[in-house]
Amino acid sequence: MKILVIGGSVFLGRAIVEEALRRGHEVTTFNRGRSGTDLPGVEAVRGDREVAGDLRRLADGRQWDAVVDVCGFVPRVVLESVRTLSGHAAHYTFISSISAYRDWPGKQGVDETFPLFDCPPDADAEFGDYGVLKAGCERAVEQHFDGGALVIQPGLILGPHENVGRLPWWLTRISRGGRVLTPGDPDRPMQLIDARDIAAFTLDQMARGTTGRYMTGGVRGNATFGGWLNDCAEVTGSDAEFVWVGDRFLLDQGVQQWTELPLWSAAGESEGVWTHSSAKAIAAGLTCRPVRETVRDTWEWLKDIPEERRSFGGVRLSHGIDPEKEARILAAWDARS
Repeated sequence: MKILVIGGSVFLGRAIVEEALRRGHEVTTFNRGRSGTDLPGVEAVRGDREVAGDLRRLADGRQWDAVVDVCGFVPRVVLESVRTLSGHAAHYTFISSISAYRDWPGKQGVDETFPLFDCPPDADAEFGDYGVLKAGCERAVEQHFDGGALVIQPGLILGPHENVGRLPWWLTRISRGGRVLTPGDPDRPMQLIDARDIAAFTLDQMARGTTGRYMTGGVRGNATFGGWLNDCAEVTGSDAEFVWVGDRFLLDQGVQQWTELPLWSAAGESEGVWTHSSAKAIAAGLTCRPVRETVRDTWEWLKDIPEERRSFGGVRLSHGIDPEKEARILAAWDARS
């Protein structure tokens, strides 16, 4: 196939491009060249999707079998891409998010039958937050692309080249050793997926011309919080001592859920985080590698990057707890009695 990837240089987009090249497809990437480096073998077109002239220049005289939109966050912007590229490709895949469902995370799992947030396909960035806007982006693709439309809705993605910083932070912290503040119940089940498995599934469906929505969150219970942190210790060769501290104590100490201790949320508040259903995608061929393999491969990529150059998120959202705060909480936990 001839494939256009909008984005394609960072994390999931990079994984899609890498898998497409491995399969022998011809790949064009369209991005600003700021977030990452395009892989060798692609036709890299520089431009800003928010500039109408750049989009027209991209489309002029080109045809693709399929488009993959990995970096669409504002419905109005996605809608403009859809309108410009209609007629230049037969199929359009939009990478959305489980966050587009208004009932997620909540106290129950969701699947593709649950309602999305209300958001029009031409909404601006001020209309709502990330999940709301992703729902509007989905509608822009489904309602306005002149061809087949496929929506991929990932859950919690891990893997090599992760730029979100969740697994890289845990690997880095655990590799330093010592007493590590670890949250809640080590037996709490999780549901994780490798970016490379989403990439393979996405390309399979594109080749088939599949349409509709597919939630790709991995297999329920494919990890526990304690299990995947033990994997982190094993692959890094660390002698770290995990100190499991209760949810309520952490909340009382002002620990921010999800960010200061990545992937932690207090029990009872968002049980649906780890119970959404990927059954439809699995039935269509989604396969998921063991989480330990993801942890190992991520460390193999990360370990050669000096700590001071590792990324644990961006300017607006950074992951990891301050070492002094971690030490204070551990001391307070020790002093309970």
